[in-house]
Amino acid sequence: MNKEKNIAFIDGQNLHLWISSENWKIDFPKFRVYLRDKYKIDEAYYFLWFLSDDEQKLYTKIQKAWFILVFREHSSLLKWKKKWNVDVDIVFEIMKRIIDEKDFEKIVLVSWDWDYIKLVKYLIEKELLKKLLFPNNKYSSLYKQVETKYRDNLSLSHIKSKLEFVKIKEK
Repeated sequence: MNKEKNIAFIDGQNLHLWISSENWKIDFPKFRVYLRDKYKIDEAYYFLWFLSDDEQKLYTKIQKAWFILVFREHSSLLKWKKKWNVDVDIVFEIMKRIIDEKDFEKIVLVSWDWDYIKLVKYLIEKELLKKLLFPNNKYSSLYKQVETKYRDNLSLSHIKSKLEFVKIKEK
């Protein structure tokens, strides 16, 4: 039996920003299980801009959920300036993976912004896109030209209920 092996690339800044704007938090272990079970994700790369050592709890939480953290490279001069864009890194890593390794079947991309439209069209053309997951329904209108079978929204109630972090109230 041939097991499907897919990989995910997650724009972590994008995911956090847009899910937070809808007033909910993602439960990283639930999200990782969802990706594994629904999309047969073997490896999930979570791209972040390095914020600070103070964020170590967040990084640890993401890693404990079996995401591979990838930090945006930056100059030490920029370390304390906000520069969240990890788009170029994600596109580069996907293309590198396609060219150098091709040890997967399909790709799942988690983001909402238009910066990925050329990549998404290319992946569809090459039959390498499994799914484009939007953090909410405010994704770029450019994606309306992408067939609906390739798109899904993480904040839809039936998906959100599987992924949302729910704090257990103490007695």
